[in-house]
Amino acid sequence: MRIDVITLFPEFFGEPLRTSVVGRAVAAGRLAVHLHNPRDWTTDKHRCTDDAPYGGGGGMVMLAEPLLRAIRGVRGAAEAESVLRPPVIHLSPQGERLTQPLVRELASLAGIILLCGNYEGIDERVIELEVDREISIGDYVLTGGELPALVVINAMARHVEGVLGNPSSAERDSFEDGLLDFPHYTRPETVEGLAVPPVLLSGHHARIEAWRRQRQLERTARRRPDLLARAALTDEERRWLAQQGLWPPKGDAPC
Repeated sequence: MRIDVITLFPEFFGEPLRTSVVGRAVAAGRLAVHLHNPRDWTTDKHRCTDDAPYGGGGGMVMLAEPLLRAIRGVRGAAEAESVLRPPVIHLSPQGERLTQPLVRELASLAGIILLCGNYEGIDERVIELEVDREISIGDYVLTGGELPALVVINAMARHVEGVLGNPSSAERDSFEDGLLDFPHYTRPETVEGLAVPPVLLSGHHARIEAWRRQRQLERTARRRPDLLARAALTDEERRWLAQQGLWPPKGDAPC
């Protein structure tokens, strides 16, 4: 998968792209991450990429023309490697919320272009002319789009074929089936008086799976009832939740 990142701060990505799962994916050629500084597409001697906003106000706005040239240049380079019309994604708190289904959708593409805004934002005409999608990682404001871009890359990397040693790790993650993940345990069997649940030591796979599913249901009901209200549950699971006093989800109408 080819990922192009347009950023004023390419150095921000250095160590994260060399570390852990993402680093191994890049080293193995499963992910090809290209960093592009829009200053390289400026035409003035000072390599300016921002200016004061029309209408006044605090802060600076990223100029349209260097960004447009950067996006079009990067797209041309991607298409030269047979990545046809990679979507341009602007990381913005005004975008749609990043979710696991959206991560899977992005990871299925041959390539994407991530556009990192800074300062007060980017000229709206860039969005109108070249941005295909805006994505937010949460309802808060950061100093720029670099951290959200790294979040998107990290989340996608786990779904690129061959990146994870055990593909089932991604399949069992939180949100993959609409629920939070179940608790995990490893050695030793007891830590400061807290023991591993006996069912996990039983070797009885059907009971283990049932226990894990119940823990998913319980944890989601207590921590994220909004997810539970939308999850595809069986009648038996709803009855079990009702017996625990967890159905219908608190604060939501019965499904």
